[in-house]
Amino acid sequence: MGGFWFTEKQTENFGITIKINKTLHTEQTEFQKLDMVETEEFGNMLFLDGMVMTSQKDEFVYHEMVAHPVLNTHPNPENVLVVGGGDGGVIREIMKHEKVKKATLVDIDGKVIEYSKKYLPEIASELDNPRVEVKVDDGFMHIVKSKNLYDVIMVDSTEPVGPAAPLFERGFYQGIYEALKEDGMFVAQTDNPWFKADLIRKVNKDIKEIFPVAKAYYANIPTYPSGMWIFQIGSKKYDPEAVDVNSIPERETKYYTPRLHHASFILPKFVEDLVK
Repeated sequence: MGGFWFTEKQTENFGITIKINKTLHTEQTEFQKLDMVETEEFGNMLFLDGMVMTSQKDEFVYHEMVAHPVLNTHPNPENVLVVGGGDGGVIREIMKHEKVKKATLVDIDGKVIEYSKKYLPEIASELDNPRVEVKVDDGFMHIVKSKNLYDVIMVDSTEPVGPAAPLFERGFYQGIYEALKEDGMFVAQTDNPWFKADLIRKVNKDIKEIFPVAKAYYANIPTYPSGMWIFQIGSKKYDPEAVDVNSIPERETKYYTPRLHHASFILPKFVEDLVK
């Protein structure tokens, strides 16, 4: 019997346990503890500060669901920003949209980009695409300095601890509003409703106070706490639930489909109550 078992404590009283075959790389970067491991069940997996960020087996759900709902809602998303997302998965999905002329990735930790290219090549596959600009920088400060610049902004952050904590504050969403063009949209992952109900309620309230259109949707991602993951959209003009499904082209995806677009906005009652 090779390997060892690792438990990510997702709350003080609950965790997820994963069998790890071997550690591929471990490093304390300038910002966080980075571990790249090979697992029995989920292939190569990236941990930051002991939390699962992405894995080869289930990464497509998260990355598709960050990118496609908002890009299929905005009629002309030419200039797109991704805050965080150094593994490159969201960028890979954005590159499936031919209307996108430029995608800018801003991640504070260059080591995440470096080791994702090495150990998660199918996730990082589009980071060198000529339509992509990669910046190792503070995403919060990048937003502050950007005004009326982007059609779509996607916040692909870690959980709201450490360097990502400011990315869940109201001031950040206000900054996003100002960084977007007059018909811009943004999407952020906002954790899970089982253990982070207060966070979802707070973020929803903030987005509703800033954006005319505020919507939440969800996906199932087994390696994330509880498996049920919430995303929230703030839009100046376009409503993702008003999209004509027949206008969404079929793209090469494994989770998202035109039919799923509307279905993912139909929330279970207890989640619906959080975002009223």
